[in-house]
Amino acid sequence: MKKIIAIVLVFGLFSCQKKEEKVKEEKCSPGKEKKLEMYQMSEMAALMEQMYVDNKRLKERIQKGDTLGQFPKHFLNIYNAKFTDETDNDLFFKEKAKEFIITQQLIYSDPKNAEKHFNAGVDACLKCHESKCGGPIPRIKKLYIK
Repeated sequence: MKKIIAIVLVFGLFSCQKKEEKVKEEKCSPGKEKKLEMYQMSEMAALMEQMYVDNKRLKERIQKGDTLGQFPKHFLNIYNAKFTDETDNDLFFKEKAKEFIITQQLIYSDPKNAEKHFNAGVDACLKCHESKCGGPIPRIKKLYIK
């Protein structure tokens, strides 16, 4: 009985090794190379990444009571940056973008209430992302000043 179990185990191991070799051959065979495509961000995605970084720094300055500087003019590119999917550039987005820009400008023009205006800007981001692209919502929520 022990011999039969040993034989089954040996055959099982050899059959698995052959399958693994075949899979390796298929993956690595020169005739079956897959073309790798590099993901390229749209202008809007890149702008939003930059706005996130800028707002993260701004949050730190507000919390420390540092000077805020000036409104970043590149934020205005939100009105004309190209989207990954151009159908997302609809009336809803344009309204939310306008709200966002207004709240961002208020941070710099009314620094006494910077925290309030900053959180309103985060709200504007969330309202849009709840309807459009929900992926960055958890990250956006971390921007709130508590």
